[in-house]
Amino acid sequence: MGIRNQTSNSDFLLLGFSPHPDQQPLLFVLFLAMYLVTVLGNLLIILVIDSHLHTPMYFFLANLSFIHTCFSCTVVPKVPLPPTLQTLQWLLRWYK
Repeated sequence: MGIRNQTSNSDFLLLGFSPHPDQQPLLFVLFLAMYLVTVLGNLLIILVIDSHLHTPMYFFLANLSFIHTCFSCTVVPKVPLPPTLQTLQWLLRWYK
């Protein structure tokens, strides 16, 4: 039996948006706006399809919107936050 790698990493950290601290709040607001538009748009599609449209094509579109919402809610919160929100995120993890 050979030596095996025993390290594990459960975090996904995306670095490199901007090394300039003055641009980070602007980028944060931009990505937050895109995230909110994505999630709210997908939820609106799901609500409209479930209330009025019941053909197989719309059922497929509702499933795609649900999957896209789940994907967005999984990936986007891992984007680096401004320092004040990093502290808030750390506190929320502490009390889980």
